[in-house]
Amino acid sequence: MKSIPIFSFVHCFSGKGCIGHKCSTCLALFFLLFLTGFSSAQTGGLFENEEVFTITLSGDLAEVLRDRSGDPQYRFGNLRYTDGDSSVVTIPIRLRTRGNFRRAKGICSHPPLLLNFRKEDRKKTIFAQQDRLKLVMPCQGESFLIREYHVYKLYNLMSPKSFQAKLVKVVLDDPKLKPKEQGPFYGILLEEEEQMAERNGMVAVEKTLVRPEQTQLDDFLNMAVFNYLIGNTDWSVQYRQNVKLIAIDSMSKTSTVPYDFDHSGIVRAPYAKPAAELLMSSVRERRYRGFCIDNMAHFDKVIAHFNTLKEPIYAVYSKSAFLDQKYIQSTLKYLDAFYAIINNPKKVKQEFQYPCKEDGTGHVVIKGLRN
Repeated sequence: MKSIPIFSFVHCFSGKGCIGHKCSTCLALFFLLFLTGFSSAQTGGLFENEEVFTITLSGDLAEVLRDRSGDPQYRFGNLRYTDGDSSVVTIPIRLRTRGNFRRAKGICSHPPLLLNFRKEDRKKTIFAQQDRLKLVMPCQGESFLIREYHVYKLYNLMSPKSFQAKLVKVVLDDPKLKPKEQGPFYGILLEEEEQMAERNGMVAVEKTLVRPEQTQLDDFLNMAVFNYLIGNTDWSVQYRQNVKLIAIDSMSKTSTVPYDFDHSGIVRAPYAKPAAELLMSSVRERRYRGFCIDNMAHFDKVIAHFNTLKEPIYAVYSKSAFLDQKYIQSTLKYLDAFYAIINNPKKVKQEFQYPCKEDGTGHVVIKGLRN
């Protein structure tokens, strides 16, 4: 059965109507899910539902985790999980570290990993459609990883042009590792860029230089306002800092897709700090990082979109089974502050036209760790 993203189902019945789908398609999704009984994660598509299952990685993982600088090297290993019929499935894989900041030595206890599957090895498994799969590992405690997972679910509500995320339990089977390094702990599997693009009838774009003004405006504003909502300034289109680009074809404008939200104020990772050039005191401080748009009417559509999705946005946190109540309550207040701003014409103009100020830092481009 073809994978049905959770956000598609939410969009159908979020109160905004059939967003991105005809109503008949929404009903078809409902009855298909009903008839299949919301098939388990182990037997359906990897991102088909939110069931958490355990993956065990084995091999020389101590050596893999030590690979923190230079070009990361693939090493052979295995991935195993328990299938829906309680049988253990083992898949040979290659794996290596990935990323920049979270891979750097001394930052994270477990660097992010890239899992590489061979087509013949992944057949008839939950990973049948996967090729190179990103696995986000806990950095300084898994609670911050779980918070980041919820941000991915938030953006799934915002747009189908978003990365699907799967929360899993991870076990590292290598006696060379210390017991606390072996887990189990939570990790996040992220949809591949090419699959995300294909799901939207588009292709991934690898242009060397694209300015924000050259991208599809509605998608850019959706992303930029979302990053403002979560208190994220760690992104740029020019340097592809935590932004992927997709397009219908080579002649079309590109759409922006955000990822990597660990430096956002809503996650509050202990290592997260705003870039010094932005002159901000904390990642909890919101700063709109879009380009200068004088006419506020351009924001009307995106503000209406966020207002329509207010209830499901709050529900991501209020109905979460993975977050503690103290964090949930503080996050709901953080969301309250966002909605108070976007529904106040004077305040929202002041915030969203910040990039127009000559004496502000709205013109600063975040380059990240790229040379």
